[in-house]
Amino acid sequence: MNETPGAERFADLKRREQTTNPQSEIVHFPASEPLPLDCGGALAPLSIAYQTYGTLNAEKSNLILICHALTGDQHAANLHPITGKPGWWDTMVGPGKSIDTDRYFVLCPNVIGGCMGTTGPSSINPETGRAYGPDFPVITVRDMVRAQARLLDHLGIDQVLSVIGGSMGGMQVLEWAATYQDRVFSAIPIACAARHSSQNIAFHEVGRQAVMADPEWCEGRYLDEGKSPRKGLAVARMAAHITYLSDLALHDKFGRNLQDREKVTFGFDADFQVESYLRHQGMSFVDRFDANSYLYITRAMDYFDIAADHDGVLANAFAGTKTRFCIVSFTSDWLFPTEESRDVVHALNAVAANVSFVEIESNKGHDAFLLHEPELFDTVRGFLSAAARHRGVKLPDEGA
Repeated sequence: MNETPGAERFADLKRREQTTNPQSEIVHFPASEPLPLDCGGALAPLSIAYQTYGTLNAEKSNLILICHALTGDQHAANLHPITGKPGWWDTMVGPGKSIDTDRYFVLCPNVIGGCMGTTGPSSINPETGRAYGPDFPVITVRDMVRAQARLLDHLGIDQVLSVIGGSMGGMQVLEWAATYQDRVFSAIPIACAARHSSQNIAFHEVGRQAVMADPEWCEGRYLDEGKSPRKGLAVARMAAHITYLSDLALHDKFGRNLQDREKVTFGFDADFQVESYLRHQGMSFVDRFDANSYLYITRAMDYFDIAADHDGVLANAFAGTKTRFCIVSFTSDWLFPTEESRDVVHALNAVAANVSFVEIESNKGHDAFLLHEPELFDTVRGFLSAAARHRGVKLPDEGA
């Protein structure tokens, strides 16, 4: 059995520990309560890990549900237990911030298929006593949302004040609004679309093939072999990360600057800063993410197509909705361009939904929703305050 070097081995063990013993809240649903899946199968037993911030009011009316993106997890606004870095949405969530934890109770669950405590490919398959690996059922975004609805049922939450997320998180927001209309008072889908484009599917396939080409993938059973396809997953992350940025952002950040040298080496070392940056992104990612989870979650995004589930008409998905929507896109996002957000807006307009739309000028690309964007902060803050007011939620700074 080949082991990775010491530091890499330690990182693998630390990540795997989070699979079964996450440093966050976790709910276990027994085998007698299987979660039905779109593929026709079911998950049982089922564990859902989640993180909370703030205080739930007596009426349980101030809950904001955050849906994370592909490479995110439940640690939106606290130090990550593996990396020790701030949460992935620390810019947005916290006391006095746009999603103000002094006013709202914030819940962020880890999606099914993930690797931070919610049941996924690295979880133990009760039928074999080993990790599911490739025996894990193929999941969809709707399955993710179905699991989150079960979590809310367990917590006694009938309706959320708002559900918010970007990228794959935005897909979950749209799925929530389409499938559980009565449970969503307001929705903020950011930098997303109602279906995954062929270009995005293509990028995902490149990433999956990189993982599966790694000799340590072992047909998906690398955990049984004590191995880890770190190199393949790192390459997948590098390719994906390019799509999260804009050409201008890359140029402004790196240009053609060399990395710790005065001239090129005429070799294949990381001559350029952008190469070194991508390599760092790739290798740091594998310390906190499971390779099979990457395969399954990207596949879930590929299958996402709300209109296809409603006779090919997107507006049908939202017919009769009373949910208040705020759709947000970014001018330099070529992964989920603004016209895809406009398609959602037009569908909502067609059913006379309450919808506002904001296209934010930014040169930061798709990742803008994770970065310092004052217009995004102001938009979210204002929309949530208005939603709370319309729902009749009394907030702490209003004398509740």
